[in-house]
Amino acid sequence: MAAHPDLHAEQAYIDQAYERLEAMKRAASDRLDAALVEGRGTPQALAERDIVVRSSLHRLEQLDIGREPLCFGRIDRRADDADAAHNGGHHADGVRDDGGVETFYIGRLAVSGADQEPLVVDWRAPVAEPFYRATGRHPMGLTLRRHFATDGPRILGIEDELFAGNGGGREGNGAGGGDELELAGPGALLAALERSRSGRMRDIVATVQREQDEIIRAPLRGILVVQGGPGTGKTAVALHRAAYLLYTHRFPLETQGVLVVGPNPVFLRYIDHVLPSLGETGVTLTTVDGLVDTPVRGHDAPAAASVKGDARMVKVLAKAVRDRERALPADAVVPFGPYALTLSVGASESIVGQVRRRGGAHNPRRRQVEGLVAAHLGAQYARAIDRARRTRVRAGAEELAGVDDAEFSRQLRAVPEFVRALDRMWPVLTPQELVHDLLGAPALLRLAGRGVLDDGELALLHRPRSTSFDDVPWTPADLPLLDEVRVLLGPRRRGSSEHEARTYGHIVVDEAQDLSPMQLRVLARRSLSGSMTVVGDLAQATGHRPYRRWDEVLEHLPVRPESRVVELTVNYRTPGEVMDLATRLLPVAAPGLRPPRSVRRTGEEPQIVGTNGAGPAAVAAEVARRAATLPGTVAVLGPLSLLDALRAALDAVGVAYGEPERSGLDSDVTLLPVGMAKGLEFDAVVVVEPARIVREAPQGLRALFVALTRPTRSLTVVHGEPLPDPLLTLPRH
Repeated sequence: MAAHPDLHAEQAYIDQAYERLEAMKRAASDRLDAALVEGRGTPQALAERDIVVRSSLHRLEQLDIGREPLCFGRIDRRADDADAAHNGGHHADGVRDDGGVETFYIGRLAVSGADQEPLVVDWRAPVAEPFYRATGRHPMGLTLRRHFATDGPRILGIEDELFAGNGGGREGNGAGGGDELELAGPGALLAALERSRSGRMRDIVATVQREQDEIIRAPLRGILVVQGGPGTGKTAVALHRAAYLLYTHRFPLETQGVLVVGPNPVFLRYIDHVLPSLGETGVTLTTVDGLVDTPVRGHDAPAAASVKGDARMVKVLAKAVRDRERALPADAVVPFGPYALTLSVGASESIVGQVRRRGGAHNPRRRQVEGLVAAHLGAQYARAIDRARRTRVRAGAEELAGVDDAEFSRQLRAVPEFVRALDRMWPVLTPQELVHDLLGAPALLRLAGRGVLDDGELALLHRPRSTSFDDVPWTPADLPLLDEVRVLLGPRRRGSSEHEARTYGHIVVDEAQDLSPMQLRVLARRSLSGSMTVVGDLAQATGHRPYRRWDEVLEHLPVRPESRVVELTVNYRTPGEVMDLATRLLPVAAPGLRPPRSVRRTGEEPQIVGTNGAGPAAVAAEVARRAATLPGTVAVLGPLSLLDALRAALDAVGVAYGEPERSGLDSDVTLLPVGMAKGLEFDAVVVVEPARIVREAPQGLRALFVALTRPTRSLTVVHGEPLPDPLLTLPRH
């Protein structure tokens, strides 16, 4: 951006805002210090002190923006504009000049002067909306939109967009017409896109575009599905939406909580700085696995994982629980005092049937079974006592007859034969016990799955029993089964909350197209009101069950009439040259899906490097040589079967590289299996052996599409095997 005549005046204004920010920090720190010295007092005073401490700490977290810019832009709007007069009930006074224009400075948090006059408006405030949404055709009352290029508190440059009258037109850069993309602050946007990537996702608060902002500010209610191809910023949009909803609906969301669900821990580490940079530190980030309190120790074959993730497992698990509610195989004799009481097979069958018809979770209904069995035995006992009294056969019968029903039930619970009968009829179970028993017993699987799964699918579910629960090799696909059974079983003890999962006022789900129906049900149970933001790309669906339409995902989530699907259509990350190559796969990998339009081309065509049928070692050596010379952050993406060869080759040429599961994404060169690359971006990417990726990965062509669309600058493809058919006509280098 060229030098601007207002640069010094704007810098002085920003300096004033930073001074006020420091004053706000000092005030919050003083409140904290004052509260901490109050070490004694009444319980009420101590509780009030704790509230002040928590709120002061939270405020200090919000105000700590590090090196991120406080203010990144400004808008001027006509003071008599209808929108300016009614800012959604959140009017913020601006600076009005003699020409009847109001000026608002837009930043990542609100800063007020000593007289409470707003110096910087929070980007989420309604008055800031035109900064992101105004276009030449719809200026929203703006006369000027100004973007600042900054380095911390210092303004490096200014980009202006001047808007004509109400109807239209916009002077300066970025005016769109026809099929040309109309971008807000195109210079600032492109400068941000050209910056080298790091091991952490950056927020996009300064460069949010119109279609992104419409999603960010969408209503809270219902499920919002965001379909977005590579580079459309769907993850960043979803995170900014979480920050916006917390700002707009602070009560109740701050109490109810906001949950962000990502595909894997590497991805969560990649995005974990975004929300704190926007002033929101109370959001929970996790994977679907992290929502189920059971450690993963094993992995399923793809076919077995596919069956476990199928929605038909709901019926199988419900039947498995029902199968544990059963009549006795033979009459049970229960000794009580001098008598032998009998619970017949027929009586047990009648009791089980009666309790089954009442409905409800399994474990709490054990008390109903116990009560009915005790009543049945109690009637026998009463008759025996009556006979003894009438015939005087037993001495002391009069005393025994005095035991009331409650005492009789209490004493029965100490009789082992009574407990064994109940455990056979209606055992109290944990989810781990039931699922472990089910998967470890072909007979139980056949009984529960009859008419739902075929013999081959049932065989895939079988796993040898473990001698201890500590040794069970629970897999990611087992966890949704455990969660489903948790609800079916209910708590083991009355009043216990062990079966209750934490719920959230809003849930953001990223890469949702890869979640199985059973995993989606896990998320549905965590939703307090059905308010969710579901983000993904059907073209990048690489799970065991690829969805063709978002309706197939929605059917497993809370049903709300407000559910809707929107689409991001602009690719900000991936250069046009790279997308031209990657979209060759779509007609085969995801027929009917349109790729997003790229906002830029770099003039650098993808490099396709063939090694003339050489083996894995030669391919890996070529990859290492290429990776060593590429600038910026580099990712080497290959199939799992080649990772050892790639490690050896990188070591051989002295390339220091990281592997995310061990060292995160902070290395200049990162070695990744293709399955872990989704959602990440790098300056340069080397894709290894596309044909093997297609062969080994579930939904192989889609996995290759993901790999090809990770770079922001350059793409290199190295192969020894023939390329997949859609790429066969590419020129070699």
